[in-house]
Parts: sequence; structure tokens; C-alpha cells
Amino acid sequence: MPAMLGSALMFFLFIRQKEVSKQEQQAMEKPWLKSLVGQKDHMLDLMLGAVNNIRDAMPKLQIRAPEPQQTQLSTNRSCLPGFYTPAELKPFWERPPQDPSSPGADGKAFQKKEWTPLETQEKDEGYKKHCFNAFASDRISLQRSLGPDTRPPECVDQRFRRCPPLPTTSVIIVFHNEAWSTLLRTVYSVLHTSPAILLKEIILVDDASTEGETGMSE
Repeated sequence: MPAMLGSALMFFLFIRQKEVSKQEQQAMEKPWLKSLVGQKDHMLDLMLGAVNNIRDAMPKLQIRAPEPQQTQLSTNRSCLPGFYTPAELKPFWERPPQDPSSPGADGKAFQKKEWTPLETQEKDEGYKKHCFNAFASDRISLQRSLGPDTRPPECVDQRFRRCPPLPTTSVIIVFHNEAWSTLLRTVYSVLHTSPAILLKEIILVDDASTEGETGMSE
């Protein structure tokens, strides 16, 4: 909008300048026009000044990206200063000691060399029903560890201020005809990894399961 207004004024001034030049020539022939020409020269100077003011103001009218707000430290006296300690952020449940030779321990693949006919049938039915190896899931500990922490160091070493305090959270798990062992393992994983002071609740939402194993209506 400012650019269009400036262009219109410049076009108007160009036309007026041609008229003033013509009138100056007439004023040389007719002295009574000198006063009128002088007044128009003054008006031209005023309009040129207005155009310059608009041109100088145009950069200020441009839309810029918002500047990030600096985080200010809270002065809330109801919470302690400093950072949360690892002891304060302990999980709800400590993971029990792991047997390294147990199936799937430390995130290793489940392996079985010999299969009975009943085991093969159970595995095949699990694949057909859940599209993954539910047979293996049912034999892996619900509290199994996935091995060493694979998070980047900057995530592991990150600290959190006590003020303002960290908010509590609700973990919502939605499932439909889920294998019981994988559903329970997910719940255990939340309990073993979420700070107890921040975990408010775990909500299981049954999305119209039809299987008796996970049908919450039974």
C-alpha cells in the first residue's frame, strides 16, 4: 500500500512539474503570473517533502519475522531454586535386575531353534491375528530392558529448573485388539521411564476391541 501511494504521488508530481514549467514560461511574458507560480513552487516543495517522508517510513512498515522472546527466570517463592536432581526425577518403578540370558533381554532378537507342532501353530495364529510374532512377545519379560541408553549426550545431560516446576502429565494409550503382552509391556515401560513426581496417570483407551483378551468390557 505505501509503495502504491508513493508511485501515485510521483506520477502526480511529474504532471505538475510539466505544468509548472509551462507556467514559468508564461510568467516571463505575463508578470501577473509570477506570484501564482511562486505559490505553486511552494506547494511542489511541500509535496516532495511528503513523498520523501513516505519513502523513509516504508522500511518501518514492512512485516518482519517475530523475534524470539527471552525466557525469564521465575521469581515464584513456592518452589526451590536450582535444577531437579536425578533423585527427584526417579521413575515410578525401578526396573528389576535383568537376566542377560532370558529371551529378548537387552533388546536382543528372540531366537528359538526347535519348534513343537503346538508352538508352530501358536506362532502362526499370532501372525495371522496381530501381524507380528506374538509368540515371542508372550515369552519376553514385561519389564525387559532395551540395553544401553541410546539417547544423544545432550539429551541425557539436560537439566531442568525447579522454577517454574515441570508440569505433570497423563499418558494415554489407545489400542484395538492388541496382544496382551505388548499392551502390558507398554504400561510397564511408562512406569519404568517416567519420573514419579510428574506421572499423574496412565489411561488405557479401548478402541472398540472385539477380542476377549483386550476387550475391556469383559
